[in-house]
Amino acid sequence: MTTVPALTLNNAVQIPQLGFGTFQIPAEETRQVTLTALEAGYRHIDTAQMYGNEKEVGQAVRDSGLDRSDIFVTSKLNNGAHAHDDALKAFDGTMDALGLDHLDLFLIHWPLPGKGDFVETWKALEEIYRSGRAKAIGVSNFQPHHLRRLLENSEVVPAVNQIEVHPYLTQDTARAFGAEHDIATEAWSPIAQGKVLDDPTIHRIATRVGKTPAQVTLRWHIQRGDIVFPKSKTPQRIEENLDLFDFELSTGDIGEISALNRDERTGPDPDTFNG
Repeated sequence: MTTVPALTLNNAVQIPQLGFGTFQIPAEETRQVTLTALEAGYRHIDTAQMYGNEKEVGQAVRDSGLDRSDIFVTSKLNNGAHAHDDALKAFDGTMDALGLDHLDLFLIHWPLPGKGDFVETWKALEEIYRSGRAKAIGVSNFQPHHLRRLLENSEVVPAVNQIEVHPYLTQDTARAFGAEHDIATEAWSPIAQGKVLDDPTIHRIATRVGKTPAQVTLRWHIQRGDIVFPKSKTPQRIEENLDLFDFELSTGDIGEISALNRDERTGPDPDTFNG
């Protein structure tokens, strides 16, 4: 079975660098698909209140037969629960849905700049963190200026920032800000909803190293130090996306793929998106 490397977050929590994403997996399919991922060797599962499949993720974790301590589970706060007390209640709802005694990582899903004060939301997450019910807390889709404001007005530094990252959106500025403040970068939409898989540069590298374009793209993420969690419902693809640790890209390969950057998003702009 593939051994996935772990990274150490800024509070000493260990997180598998490769995980399994459950975005856009219907609730009725989530349990079986997540079990397939766990059986393949994934030990990091990413869900969210917004995805509507926390209950099924929790069921898969319990049904897997694996020790809870061996599986890293992340969820995220829904956009309608940013008020302090609402965030606390929403977290209780997540724990009830998952049926787990703790969460490994809990994130603010979006900064929602036009809808309120995310600093107050963060203070609720700090309370959750201090209670021990979440082993780590972080944010998602935060720009450097959002993070800067958070750092200036809070006590706990986010452990991660989960942002859209792929070869057409390399996010160098956001990643550098995170590295400067010991905030790990997690990459969602790591293959740009499939857009990068037809790129000639990635195809050429994939042919040379004997891997698929998806594997080359995911390996680019891994070698840059990002935490990544591809999503698939197909067992073969689930296994393929895990098969990233028997080859390496050269420095030149990494540079060529990074040079594909277009600052092109597949998802919303965090500076304007208000959920």
